[in-house]
Amino acid sequence: MKRKTLIVSILLHTLLLIVVYVFQSEILPYMRIGGLVPLLLPVAVTGVALYEGKDTGGIVGLFAGILCDISFNNPVGTFTVLLTLVGLCVGALSDTIVIRGFMMYYLFCTVVLLICAFVQMFPLMIYPLFIPAHVLIPTAIQQTLYSLFLALLIWFPVRALGNRADRMPPSRRPLKNRFN
Repeated sequence: MKRKTLIVSILLHTLLLIVVYVFQSEILPYMRIGGLVPLLLPVAVTGVALYEGKDTGGIVGLFAGILCDISFNNPVGTFTVLLTLVGLCVGALSDTIVIRGFMMYYLFCTVVLLICAFVQMFPLMIYPLFIPAHVLIPTAIQQTLYSLFLALLIWFPVRALGNRADRMPPSRRPLKNRFN
């Protein structure tokens, strides 16, 4: 029974990544606001890591990072490494000290999106372009806000995929039988 549940979970997370990727790379570029395309794959990774933990978060982050690198034509591995680390870090925090819920999801999404915006800005600030940071920061903030608005829509499927018992605060979780 546990193996069947794992296979279904993998298939559902794969479907989520594919839908978010198609939405981010094929639909949203035609719905630009102020020339901005929001980042949704980092939001999906953050949510999965928060509700599923570091193992699933790291694996989803790896595949989402590969899709992000393909989508944005970034230097090979930039988002692959970043989103894998995001999945592992957010998942580790949710496994240990963070109570899972909407506020933590939104807080983590904000931090992750700001980090992703910096990663996108950094190559533009160095040789050969030398674009000053004060020119790029307003665009990064606008992209983060646009992405955070759409993060509201991603929260529902991510939360639904998460394990219900894991979403409960530690004081309300059922006790496990130590003899099993």
